[in-house]
Amino acid sequence: MEFKTSKSSSNIGVVITGVDLSEPLNNDVINEIHNLWVNNYVAIFPNQKLDHNSYADFAKQFGSYGSEPYIGTMKSQPHIVELRRKANETSSPFGGTWHSDWSFQESPPSATMLHSKIVPPVGGDTLFANTALAYDELSLELKEKVKGLNAFHSAKLPYAKDGFYALENEKRTLKIKPSNKANEAYLHPLVRVHKDTKRKSLFINPVYTIGVEGMSEVDAFNLLSELFEHMLQDKYIYRHSWKPNMLIMWDNRSVMHMAEGGYDGHERLMHRITLAGETPLKI
Repeated sequence: MEFKTSKSSSNIGVVITGVDLSEPLNNDVINEIHNLWVNNYVAIFPNQKLDHNSYADFAKQFGSYGSEPYIGTMKSQPHIVELRRKANETSSPFGGTWHSDWSFQESPPSATMLHSKIVPPVGGDTLFANTALAYDELSLELKEKVKGLNAFHSAKLPYAKDGFYALENEKRTLKIKPSNKANEAYLHPLVRVHKDTKRKSLFINPVYTIGVEGMSEVDAFNLLSELFEHMLQDKYIYRHSWKPNMLIMWDNRSVMHMAEGGYDGHERLMHRITLAGETPLKI
């Protein structure tokens, strides 16, 4: 199978065409897509008409399904989350703050896949921040400062019984399941080494990273704030604009992401699958 690739306009992303993801792929194609994905962080596949079964089958070729602890999945497809926001909803867009999916898990997802079904005529972009390049371009002083540090990751801010989603007043189509378990925390290296590329990245995010081991709350807040400001410079960000029947898969070990709003009065429907990852390697 011969497929074509082109780089996005940013330092993140590769567009892959000429492949039908609804059909089983041979090992050579799977390996080539995997290499393009991990080295470009976001793989973009336009014009892919996938039903639930073919979507799940495609994902399975790249690893085991991840777990979805605090949001409801489809009854017929327990590995697919239906991200639907109806035209009359007034709640904030789900995932509307910078994060890396489920980084609070002991082994966070390696990949997240999103397939577009209904795309609003305005708004609804997804933004990605290149956390590997952001690490590369840290000052020598900051690189030395973060060397060997571990950060606490927890789901408590959004998903605890007193978290954001539990306390919001607006109704959502997406089922969110707050839990006391969200108060738990895991330690992950602040600088993570990618299992495949061996590239280092800043493995922190504003939603789930709640502290730094061995630091006071104030010192950790100041360090994390400085790093987030650095990571979210325009030069590290790719803005993805959606079209119907588009599949993207991104590497949670190398990027943060967030979902934009701006489409009130219009419906938006995406289907999401995460793939299980490994426990982050310490350096």
